[in-house]
Amino acid sequence: MKKLFLALLLLLTFAANAQDNFSLTDTTGKQHHLSDYKGKWLIVNYWATWCPPCLEEIPDFVHLYDAHKDKDLMIIGVAMEYKEPKEVTDFTSDMLISYPIAFGKAPQNVLIGKVEALPTTFIFNPQGELVKTKRGLVTRKQIESLLKDK
Repeated sequence: MKKLFLALLLLLTFAANAQDNFSLTDTTGKQHHLSDYKGKWLIVNYWATWCPPCLEEIPDFVHLYDAHKDKDLMIIGVAMEYKEPKEVTDFTSDMLISYPIAFGKAPQNVLIGKVEALPTTFIFNPQGELVKTKRGLVTRKQIESLLKDK
């Protein structure tokens, strides 16, 4: 019974701290950790090239990133459900996506949060706390409103 209790405690501790430990590797090979962005808002957006609402969000994310990247905001896109990496890199180039894009893998879903639909966006405050999980389309106006309210 004691071993079962310890195992359960370890699992709960891991689950509670998983977001603190996530690591995403972007298409250039750079690793991104939540702790890298303490002091800034961090948006992690899961998307796919075939997903209409995902494609609708991209221009707003590009605008937000370009306007805030040197000040108070970081955006990382996580590409899901692609056939090969070149599909993603060609797409991001065609769409002029300026923020980092990582290749989605199942363990990342567990570390950041459950991705049940695309798009799914996780928003972390400057203290590194998850403050919003949004399934479905997110607009620049919604994000700017959240940044002002917190």
